[in-house]
Amino acid sequence: MNTRFNCVGCGGCCTDHHVPLTLSEAVQWAADGGSIIVLTEAFLDTGYGVPPEQLQHATRRSIRVASGQAVAWVAITFAAYNVGPCRNLDADKLCRIYERRPLVCRIYPMEINPHIPLRPQAKDCPPESWDQGPLLIVGNAVADPALRDLIEQSRQADRDDIAAKESICQQLGIHTTALKGNGFVAYLPDMTAFGAALSAPRTLPSTAQWTFHVAGEQVVDTLQQAGARLTGSEAPPYLFIPLQQA
Repeated sequence: MNTRFNCVGCGGCCTDHHVPLTLSEAVQWAADGGSIIVLTEAFLDTGYGVPPEQLQHATRRSIRVASGQAVAWVAITFAAYNVGPCRNLDADKLCRIYERRPLVCRIYPMEINPHIPLRPQAKDCPPESWDQGPLLIVGNAVADPALRDLIEQSRQADRDDIAAKESICQQLGIHTTALKGNGFVAYLPDMTAFGAALSAPRTLPSTAQWTFHVAGEQVVDTLQQAGARLTGSEAPPYLFIPLQQA
């Protein structure tokens, strides 16, 4: 199946989207006065929490940490926090930082995760975006070599940045994660503290004990049996975003 795409400049993809950033992009975003949201998800060393076919990809973009008596792999996303239109849109819905916009913006509407297929109906682009323009996908392959390179750059940045991002989380007191597929944990750090953590020396390897916040009795029981550390009843300094009850 072939897919065409042509951006019509509607600004839909630039509104109410938290854009994943590489570490260097997060530094620039913070320096420009933007806010960052930190999203965490993890799976156990046994593979619990991630489909077998996705295990290699998930492991490569995660870092090995301790959680109680269990071992987990935590993925950490630093994303531009956008409620409403992106702070870089002008009155005509054009990007003011177009020449240095983040990788994910350059790649849109393609997915970064190789296990998530492109579904036009799931995107914010109007129907006419898909009726014209150059070929985006031919069969199951990305048609444009330059776009393929950008996607690989984004995936490689996930791998290269993860240890530094976990060290930054340690300095910010971020040590709670959701179970992959069960939800996300979302932190909105104070940006002054975030900026200081970005410039502080990295603490490697990780010495933090990570805690799981999950939904569903079966998930809780499985993690407890594995010896993982679970959250208590105190009010958390983050938002838990459930994806499913399991």
